[in-house]
Amino acid sequence: MTTHPAAHLPACACCGDALHDERRIDFGFNLPDAAFGLPEEALHRLGVRALLRVDGVGSFIRCLLPVRLSHDTELVLGAWVRVDDPTLRRAHELWEEPGYADFGFTGTFANRIQPWGDALLDAEVATRVADPDELPVVTAVRHPVAARVLTEVWDRDEVLSRFPYALPVDVRTDLGDHWSVVRTAGLTAGFADGYDRFTAPDRTAAVSLKQDDVPGRPSADFLAALLSGAPDTRPGQRLREELPGGGLRYAFWLTPQDSGRPRHEFYGFTLHPSGSGAGIFCTHEDPDGLAWAQQIWCSLERARVS
Repeated sequence: MTTHPAAHLPACACCGDALHDERRIDFGFNLPDAAFGLPEEALHRLGVRALLRVDGVGSFIRCLLPVRLSHDTELVLGAWVRVDDPTLRRAHELWEEPGYADFGFTGTFANRIQPWGDALLDAEVATRVADPDELPVVTAVRHPVAARVLTEVWDRDEVLSRFPYALPVDVRTDLGDHWSVVRTAGLTAGFADGYDRFTAPDRTAAVSLKQDDVPGRPSADFLAALLSGAPDTRPGQRLREELPGGGLRYAFWLTPQDSGRPRHEFYGFTLHPSGSGAGIFCTHEDPDGLAWAQQIWCSLERARVS
C-alpha cells in the first residue's frame, strides 16, 4: 500500500474531514444532478448543507447510500434524494431536534452514479436515520435493477475505478485490450490524448497501450523499436525482466538537469508476446518516488485471453 498526505484523500460525506480508513470510503456529491449549472441564486439551503430547495426543480435531502465492496470495504455515498416540499419542511423542523433520530422518508434518487448510471437515477428509495450524528441512510431501493446496489457485494476495483477522485486505497484500473494497471492511493484519474493519467501534486503517471505493427516480431525487437532515440542511461538506472511465454518488461529512469525544480522521470514498458504492450511515463519530485514508479510499472498486466 502506498500512502500519501491526507489532503489528497477523499473527505467524509457528512463532515468534510479527510479520511484515512481503508475499510470505509466516503464520497459526497455537492448537488443533485438536476441542479448542476444553475446560478447560485436558484439554490436555497435551509440552514444546513444537507437540505436544499432549487427554484423550478424541486426539494432535496442529502443522504448516505452504503455500498458493500469486496476486500471487506464499504463505499458510502453522500448523495441527494428528491422529496416533496412538506418532507423538506419536516426535515428542517427536526434536523437539530431530538425527533430527528426517528426521522424517515421516501423519495427518488437524484444523482447518476457509475457503474449503476440511469438505473439508480430517479429510482424510488426509502431512508431512515440510523445515527443522529449522521445523514439519513438509504435503506431500500424500489427498482428491480437498482436494488442490487444495496443487496450485492460489488467488485471494489470495478466500482472505484469509475471514480476519478483521489482514493485512500490502490485500485486496479482497466486500460482496454485486456490490460490493466494499479492506480495507487492518492491519485486522481483522467483520460486525455490517448493516455490514462493519474495525478497527485508531487507525482504523475501516464499510461498508453502499444501494438506492434510487425506481426510475429519478438518482444525484444519490438522493445528496441520503442526505445529508438531514447536517452542512454547507466546500468544502475535500467531494469529488464523476461516474462513467461516470450514477454518482456523494461524500464529506465533519469533526472533531467534543465528544469527549474527537482523532477525525476521514469519510463517503463511491459510487452506481451502477442505484440500487444503498454507503456508508462512517470514523474516525481521526491527521489523516493522511484519505488512508487517501479510499483505502478510492475502492476501493468494483460489478462489471459480465452
